[in-house]
Amino acid sequence: MRTTYDRKADAAYIQIAQEIRPGGVVRTYQCDPAEAGGMINLDFDAEGRLLGVEVLGAANLLPIDVLEASPSE
Repeated sequence: MRTTYDRKADAAYIQIAQEIRPGGVVRTYQCDPAEAGGMINLDFDAEGRLLGVEVLGAANLLPIDVLEASPSE
């Protein structure tokens, strides 16, 4: 698992899969912002496996130590 953080966009990506090839994400599920407390997108492959999680407004949703330890994109 690997996390990257774009400080300018305040967006984090938590990559669960070892590798995500181009075209590997075939479906993105947008979680309800009201229920999740912010915008969270789940990326799935063709077999329905979760590949990664995009978190927008990450500074408000993720622990600060996770963001500080994440390389910037």
